[in-house]
Amino acid sequence: MAKQPANEEADDRPELSIDPDTVCFLIVKAREFDVKVEPDDPDSGSNPSDDREIDVLEDRGDDPTQAEIVGTLAALSEDAIVDLVALTFIGRGDFTADEWEDARDEARQDPAQLKPQYLLGIPLLGDYLEGGFTELGYSCEETDEEHL
Repeated sequence: MAKQPANEEADDRPELSIDPDTVCFLIVKAREFDVKVEPDDPDSGSNPSDDREIDVLEDRGDDPTQAEIVGTLAALSEDAIVDLVALTFIGRGDFTADEWEDARDEARQDPAQLKPQYLLGIPLLGDYLEGGFTELGYSCEETDEEHL
């Protein structure tokens, strides 16, 4: 679950059009997707445990991780996608947290950037999303208080 600081800095954070928990989910899934490699066992038909379940790391057309990401992105509003692209821009250093609205304006400039394929094509997407999310004062770390 996304954690939000319990101090006055939380009031200074920009309000996101996307649920912070969704951002955290996408960060995890993007990292899973980033570790995919080209298939090197094209004739695999054996039991996955016989192959040490290595096929799970292969990038295939029917990849369930990609399907989860695309499904999540497809369900989001345009403003939420704009936020994700802006978070990516901030995370990779194109903008600062103080330039949040500029980053959002830049994200809106090219409609191709608002498509799931654009985000999936960004290497290190999970790292960039987390970097931007953190710079804005959000965190994906769970705390003990959330479980009480």
